[in-house]
Amino acid sequence: MPTTPRNCNNTRGKMEFFLEILSDIVRFLFFLLDVVLDIWAVVTFYQEEAYISMGVLIFVLVGSSVLVQAFSWLWYNYDSKLLSEEFEFLKKYRNRGLLGVLHVCQLGVFLRFASMMEISLRNRNLSSKDGQKEGIVVFLSNDLRLLRLIETFSESAPQLTLMMTIIVQREEVEWVTGLKTLGSFAAIISSVVMYHRATFKAKVKVKMTWMPSLVYFLWNFLLIAPRLAAVALAASTLPYGMIAVHFLLLWITFFLWAWWQKTDFMDTKTGEWLYRGTVALIWYFCWFNVSHYDCRGRGFMYRFIIAVDSAILLGLWWWDCAQASVFGISAWVVLVCVGSSYIVGIIVNVLYDKLCHPKRSAAKDKSDTDDSENILAPQKACLGGETPSMDEAGMDEAGIGPIKAPSPPPPPKSLTGAQKRMQRLADIF
Repeated sequence: MPTTPRNCNNTRGKMEFFLEILSDIVRFLFFLLDVVLDIWAVVTFYQEEAYISMGVLIFVLVGSSVLVQAFSWLWYNYDSKLLSEEFEFLKKYRNRGLLGVLHVCQLGVFLRFASMMEISLRNRNLSSKDGQKEGIVVFLSNDLRLLRLIETFSESAPQLTLMMTIIVQREEVEWVTGLKTLGSFAAIISSVVMYHRATFKAKVKVKMTWMPSLVYFLWNFLLIAPRLAAVALAASTLPYGMIAVHFLLLWITFFLWAWWQKTDFMDTKTGEWLYRGTVALIWYFCWFNVSHYDCRGRGFMYRFIIAVDSAILLGLWWWDCAQASVFGISAWVVLVCVGSSYIVGIIVNVLYDKLCHPKRSAAKDKSDTDDSENILAPQKACLGGETPSMDEAGMDEAGIGPIKAPSPPPPPKSLTGAQKRMQRLADIF
C-alpha cells in the first residue's frame, strides 16, 4: 500500500525528534569537553608558573559560570510555576531552596539539559493536542541557546583573546593553547549560528535554510576576529592592568548606553540591571541589538566606537613593536589584514541586511498571504453565497432580523517569562 501523508508526517516527526536529541547530546558532550580543557589549561599554567595567565583564566571561568547560573536561576523563578505544572522532572525541584543550592553548586545548566532530555523523551510523540507542551519545549530550548550565547561572550571570547595573547608573546602554539583556541572558536561559531536560527525561526515562523545563518556568521566573524586580534595584540605588549582599566572604562560606557536605551527584557528590576551589564560585556566584543528604534543608527555608532577603540589598541601595539613581526609577518601586514577584515565584515553585514534579514522573509510571507487571501476570496463567496448586505437598520436583505455580529476575540493571555524573552528577542533581532 502506498504511504499515506499521515505516515510520512509521523516518519518526519520521528526523524526531527532523533536529530534534536542527537544535537542536544553533541552540544552537551562539547560542553563537558570544554570543562575538561579548562581544567587542563589551569593545571598547565600552574606547572609553567604562569600565574598571571592562570589567574586571568580562573577569573574568566568563575565569573562566566556565576553569570550564567544567575540568569538560569532568575528564569526558573519567573517560569517555575508553569514548568513544574507541565513536566514531571521539574516537580522534584519546586522547592526553591533546592533549586538555589543546585545553582550555587554551578549545576543549573546540567539541570536544564536534564529537564530538556526528560521533556523530549516524554513528549516524543507530540501532536497538535499537545501544542502548549510543544511550545514550552521550544521556549526552554531557546533559553538554553541564549544562556550559551551569554557564556560565549563571557567565557569563550575572553579565553580566545587570552590564548591569542599567549601565542603572540611566545610565538609558538602549544597543545593546551591550540586546543583552547580551537575550542573557543568552535563555541563562538556554534552559539552564534544556533542563536540566529532560533531567533530567525521565531520571527519568520518558517523553516529556514542554512544560507542566512552562514552569511550571518560570516559578517559576525569578520567583525569579531579583528576586535579580538586588536585586544590580544595590545595585551601582548601592554601591562594586563592597563588592559583591565581599558575594559572597565569601555564596559561602563556601554552599560550606561544600555541603560539609556531603557531595555525591558527581564521580569524584575534586579534582573534587568544584570541584563544591561551583560549586554555591555557582549558589546565589548560584538554588536547585540537591544532596542526596536533606530537599529541601523545605533549599530553604525557602535561600529564606529569599536573601530576607533581597536585602532587605538593597534596603534599602541605598533608603537611598541613597529620593527617586530608576528610569526614572521610584518606588523604593517598585520595591521592591514585586521583593518581589511573589519571593512569586509561591514560590507557583508550590509549585504545580509539587504538580502537575508528576517524582515525581508517576513515581508515576503505577508505579501504571499495577502495574495492568497485575494485569490481565495471569490471561492469563499461561491461556497457560502454572497455576504448579505446590511441596511441602515442593521437588517439583512431577507428581512429576517439583525445579523449577529461576530463575537469578540478572547483577550490575549499574558506571556510567561520564557515566552516574553523569546518574543522580544525575535522582535528586536
